[in-house]
Amino acid sequence: MKRTVLITGASSGIGRAIAARLLEEGHTVIGIARTFSAFQPASPDFHPIELDLSQLHALPEQLQTLTQRFSQLDAAVFSAGRGQFGALEEFSYAQIRALMDLNFTSQAYCARAIVPILKRKKRGDLIFIGSEAALEGSRNGTIYCASKFAVRGFTQALREECSSSGIRVSLINPGMVRTAFFDQLHFEPGHQETQSIQPDEIAELIAFLLKLRPGTNLDEINLSPLQKVIHFKPRSNKKQD
Repeated sequence: MKRTVLITGASSGIGRAIAARLLEEGHTVIGIARTFSAFQPASPDFHPIELDLSQLHALPEQLQTLTQRFSQLDAAVFSAGRGQFGALEEFSYAQIRALMDLNFTSQAYCARAIVPILKRKKRGDLIFIGSEAALEGSRNGTIYCASKFAVRGFTQALREECSSSGIRVSLINPGMVRTAFFDQLHFEPGHQETQSIQPDEIAELIAFLLKLRPGTNLDEINLSPLQKVIHFKPRSNKKQD
């Protein structure tokens, strides 16, 4: 069955791979990102929406407009987010708020806008891209881990809340995925192919989830590279934004 799927963070990384895969399979994709200058698929089934999820004050009105325009929406993949790491005291108060707003609160806002549509349809899928950081706290990951733990708890509660309405809620917790996520960080996956996950592998998993029998829900998937190796880059003197 062809689906109409909203994807946050659709212009790069995991979100971009998911969008490309679902378009290949004939689904309609509504992509959300700040800009699509680097991702412009020539498909009539792709609808790019330039929207900054970090601007929470504007989201309710923007999401209302979007859901009215795409009332056929029957699935969503929440992939937007970013990484920021360091000792807690290295974060400003504004940085703490900004990371939580993007990685968790904006996803909750989007789900809040979509759930009523799916409940009226008595069917649908909400798929969240979490992180292995939601499974165990780690050094220099206080705020990032907190944001991903929040997503995990949110999906667990939302699954219980929505199951009687025919809505499936799934969470994928990948380890290190080889994307531009690490471009601004001081570490990255090891260089061997067994030391990272490819974004296309997550896209394949999303395509599989959307094909599952409606009465089956895959609650949570923890996805890891065969070998967990971290490569640390030479540190610069530039202060982290």
